[in-house]
Amino acid sequence: MRGEPVRPAQPQIERHVMVERRIKPYREQVAEQEQRSAQTRVYRRNQIFGVVLVASAVCLWWLFHTNPKWIFPVGWWRP
Repeated sequence: MRGEPVRPAQPQIERHVMVERRIKPYREQVAEQEQRSAQTRVYRRNQIFGVVLVASAVCLWWLFHTNPKWIFPVGWWRP
């Protein structure tokens, strides 16, 4: 239409920047770093627990699906 300023086309998706532009106080920065390190510790602990769980499941499966004579040969309890 005549008389209205031409507006540039807006993109369909608005982009949000994850970086804060303000300068944070030191205590807030330290608190965020401590929280991040605590989250990382919990994440790593859960990863280790999961790996140990999977490894134990594989060992149990192997134990129950192998030939018992390979694990306990005849006469293994007697000298």
